[in-house]
Amino acid sequence: MSHTRNPKTKYDHGVLIVYRRHLEKCAHRSRHERRCKCPLHVEGTLRGERIRKALDLTSWEAAQDRVRDWELGIDQIDAVTIADAKTAFLADAEARKLTSETLKKYRGLFRQLETFAEKRGLRYLRQLDLPALRDFRNSWIDGAISGKKKLERLRAIFRFAVLTNWLKQNPVLAMRAPKVQQSPTLPFSRDEMALILKACEAYPDNGRFRRGTPARLKALTLLMRYTGLRIGDAVTLATDRIIDKSVVLRTAKTGIQVVCPLPDAVLEALDDIDPVSTKFFFWNGESTKRSITGNWQRRFRKLFEISTVVGAHPHRFRDTFSVELLLAGVAIEDVSILLGHGSVRITERSYAPWVKARQQKLEAAVRLAW
Repeated sequence: MSHTRNPKTKYDHGVLIVYRRHLEKCAHRSRHERRCKCPLHVEGTLRGERIRKALDLTSWEAAQDRVRDWELGIDQIDAVTIADAKTAFLADAEARKLTSETLKKYRGLFRQLETFAEKRGLRYLRQLDLPALRDFRNSWIDGAISGKKKLERLRAIFRFAVLTNWLKQNPVLAMRAPKVQQSPTLPFSRDEMALILKACEAYPDNGRFRRGTPARLKALTLLMRYTGLRIGDAVTLATDRIIDKSVVLRTAKTGIQVVCPLPDAVLEALDDIDPVSTKFFFWNGESTKRSITGNWQRRFRKLFEISTVVGAHPHRFRDTFSVELLLAGVAIEDVSILLGHGSVRITERSYAPWVKARQQKLEAAVRLAW
């Protein structure tokens, strides 16, 4: 006597049944058809809970594997996917008003993570355990400093996942940051500053403003030297930030404005140029901050070539500002505030050797040993 096998029993994994819901254009109609690519769903009960949901799969074998994992407790039915985690994290980051540059870096990291996960067949956030994340980190081609920053962003993503109750612990906490060799701070000497300012006069004048690019480069050079502003902040400085021969650098966390007096040379150089717009000295306000910063970085590279100063780059103006203050006896805590550092420890890492009081103490210790 022949028996007809129940199709539900054939594809029944315990108490869960995989079935196919055919699209209107599909020629097949069987719920257990394996040849077409229509969406697969699952229904039944699992550990006393009623389940009926789409699997977001078209492969019958992949659907069987997933349901089998659920039944064995290997997978969670409502596990968060990497794509869902990305959407939620970026939405939260935007709500926190993070800068566009920071958001761009997080998006780039997620793109890398998604590419890595796709190559290894990983779909869920919980599948990115410590070994997988170490493999992900090993695929980076970044230098030590960039790699350290990227690891901090990865740690923030998984910290968000833990706080959202997607994961029980943050696997990135067990990953050690790359060792960064801190480059020594090299301020410009007074002779080097003189060469750079002289090179401003020799710079090709192809600007459309009064006295053109040479005067604008000189104004920007002096501004950065005597305020310690990073190039991105300097080129986007608003005209209304100059008040009573001083520049308002920023507002501190205490709510008090940080103001830096400007020498006459800086004020005269700024007065000698036409602002690009009514709001900004060096920026029209229409392009991105990244774009205008890149434009001025290219001009500075050419300026430094003309000056013949070896190893020159715009950040050394900030170093020069800081070191000159420290050598003049200004407390490192005050220099830290002027630089806008979040902690004086950040300032100490770069500028501690230049603290005058520390130098005097060390010299006294050496003399005492005599």
